[in-house]
Amino acid sequence: MGVDGFKKIKGRKRTIVVDVLGMVLKCHVGAANQADVKAAPWVLFGVIETYERIVKILVDQGYRGDLEIDLSMLYDVELEVVEHPEKGFSVQPKRWVVERTWAWLENCPGLTRDYERLSENHQGMVYIAMIRLMLRRLDNNRRRWKQETA
Repeated sequence: MGVDGFKKIKGRKRTIVVDVLGMVLKCHVGAANQADVKAAPWVLFGVIETYERIVKILVDQGYRGDLEIDLSMLYDVELEVVEHPEKGFSVQPKRWVVERTWAWLENCPGLTRDYERLSENHQGMVYIAMIRLMLRRLDNNRRRWKQETA
């Protein structure tokens, strides 16, 4: 557990890697005061080794640093940092995919509060929420109700 001074929250910080559909490929749960750059190797290196066809990774400004050089040298993967404008609001390319995934995860009752003691258990809850979402999509997003027979 930690305190994120920027967002003024206590608890845990979730770092996820998603595909183009918004499905979670890998998740890391750490203390809230952990920098994004420190959590990135936990998720990115494992994902790149598992999914060898990854060529480009889009990241937020929090992942700026030596990570870009390490990824290009070790795995021949391009890391593109999305730039934010200095003033005002503008839609970032492909950022909505990740934001939509965060919204899906926030709809899960087990993830709205931090009930777990260990970060590994919280990480498992993220995977369970995504499994539930994928199963619902496989079932064409229909809930089946039993018809009463007379």
